[in-house]
Amino acid sequence: MTASRRTFLKGLAVAPALFGGLSSTISAYAQKAKAHGDLIVAIAKPAGNLDPHKYIGLWAVQDLMFEPLMRYGKNGQIEPALATEWAVEDNGKLLRVKLRQNVTFQDGTSWDAEAMMWNLDRWIGKPANNWMNSSRLYSGHRIVDPHTVELQFKEPVLGLLYEFSYVRPSRFLSPKSVDKDGNYQAPVGTGPWIQESASNSESTFKRFDGYWGDLPTFEHVELKVLPDSRSRMAALRAGEIDLAGGDYLAPIKATEAKALESAGIPVTVETGTTTIVLAYNPDRNEALKDVRVRKAINIGFDRAAIGQVLYQSLAEPAGSLFPANVPHAGKRFDVAKRDVEAAKALLEVAGWSGSGIREKDGKKLSLELVVSEEQMAGSRSLGEILQSQLGEIGIELTIRSVDHASRHSDIPARKYDMALFYTLGAPYEPFGTLVGLFLSTFNNGVDGKLFLDPANLDPLVLAATSASEADVAGATQAIYDWLYNEVAISPLFYAPIIWAHAPRVQGFTPPSTEYDLPYKNITLGA
Repeated sequence: MTASRRTFLKGLAVAPALFGGLSSTISAYAQKAKAHGDLIVAIAKPAGNLDPHKYIGLWAVQDLMFEPLMRYGKNGQIEPALATEWAVEDNGKLLRVKLRQNVTFQDGTSWDAEAMMWNLDRWIGKPANNWMNSSRLYSGHRIVDPHTVELQFKEPVLGLLYEFSYVRPSRFLSPKSVDKDGNYQAPVGTGPWIQESASNSESTFKRFDGYWGDLPTFEHVELKVLPDSRSRMAALRAGEIDLAGGDYLAPIKATEAKALESAGIPVTVETGTTTIVLAYNPDRNEALKDVRVRKAINIGFDRAAIGQVLYQSLAEPAGSLFPANVPHAGKRFDVAKRDVEAAKALLEVAGWSGSGIREKDGKKLSLELVVSEEQMAGSRSLGEILQSQLGEIGIELTIRSVDHASRHSDIPARKYDMALFYTLGAPYEPFGTLVGLFLSTFNNGVDGKLFLDPANLDPLVLAATSASEADVAGATQAIYDWLYNEVAISPLFYAPIIWAHAPRVQGFTPPSTEYDLPYKNITLGA
């Protein structure tokens, strides 16, 4: 079934009515929760294996326990964390860090140079992590004293400080939290929260009162697994949770955000650093090998109208791969405007003709779009609008909805004609996406690839990763120009960061990245 713009607007008109009668239940819950000193946060799936050197668990949950050398702050500012000072020397090939003193892991183990290098030895310089420049170019280290370490690299490392702010694999685990063979056993870090329990329904954490920094004002964090968006909204309405949001934690749709606002639930929206992208797989569908077909698709739908209807104008239509707030985002490309006649003309020239669904050599112009509500809230609705609008230019679009597990198997196996992706966002940009989602020789696990062209695209990506600081802007721009000219991808929207919280949550500020859990500065009122 297809869906029109009118259908979506009609659906939105009744949404605020769903949120009536909140104040008494929220008030009763707030009084009870305050007595227990708990912050209750929704998560869309279980936290999983929290080993910070593996790519498995929920990033934001790892952030509760594991800290980096430097932290990525607002607008990309690098802030001290487990390192208090640093210097990049030897023309960018040496990093000297001064470690914070009087810090212990949650099991009492000292944080010092030996603990730092024990952690780095678990991941740096290993092929699996060579998507990071610091790992690929690492050549050795020197412990100067118990709280000073020098890291040496073969070449200058672009984005070096950003890489040491990543949630994984750059954060620090207690050396005592592994068995005699070095196998991870428990999530023990230096952060302000200690894991108490973990199950498929919830995880609980207590405050680490030996934490070196500012202590949270509340004693516990409870993470409630609520896989369905509707269940999260119901829990917010009923006062059963305090906080939900973030694209990777417990996503809130723009339509839900507007309805929550109308009901008096505090909602915070900021422009994020991730982009929603429509990916093409020409290796699976012959029609997509023709750039004219990709161009027709790119101008065959209306980003502005979709943004107003589906995202309530909270998401900015995208012309470039990255929003301007991402380092080395490149020049701004114009947002493609819908042009039905031009799209039809491109398909005619490409040999796809006929009324209704176009055909070529007796074959219909039929494409499959894979979406996952668990991976991207609202993706099914977005797919239905694309289905309707592309149908008007003669393209038959079928939609296959998959759960999170199926997406993580189908996307890397390239079992799709088209699919919806997120770029990785801060602090991983631009090289996290450029290498992870485009370089054919890099195995990025379950994330899959936005586009593959080993002959033409790989050399551009490799040139950018090895460019000097003076040349990196031109090298990354060469990638963006190629992607734009080939219509290798279709950037759709710069995803907004949306959070909603109970009225009793005071001092909430959105996190600097989608990989952090925003517990800082929060106080729990009556």
